[in-house]
Amino acid sequence: MEDLIGPRLYSCYKCRNHVALHDHIVSKGFQSKNGRAFLFSHGMNMFTGPKEDRQMMTGLHIVCDVYCSDCKEILGWKYEKAYEDSEKYKEGKVVLEKYKIVKEHW
Repeated sequence: MEDLIGPRLYSCYKCRNHVALHDHIVSKGFQSKNGRAFLFSHGMNMFTGPKEDRQMMTGLHIVCDVYCSDCKEILGWKYEKAYEDSEKYKEGKVVLEKYKIVKEHW
């Protein structure tokens, strides 16, 4: 009998709520205050906090924190607007901190 394994995905480290698909990773080269982070084209099962101007390592952006929809843990942030043309590719994308997510179905 063959096991049917779903897509490789990432879950919230606290409650195992599925929050992103491996196939949606845009970049693994991001940094947060707490270490490495991954840029995803989009996430799932999360909600956003209020938008705010935030000075990031790459300049000023409008971002909002993203929270797990189950346990309400902050998992990272979403880029709403980039002021620099070279940073526009981040708009609408989600950054999840590596230590806040765990691999599922690998």
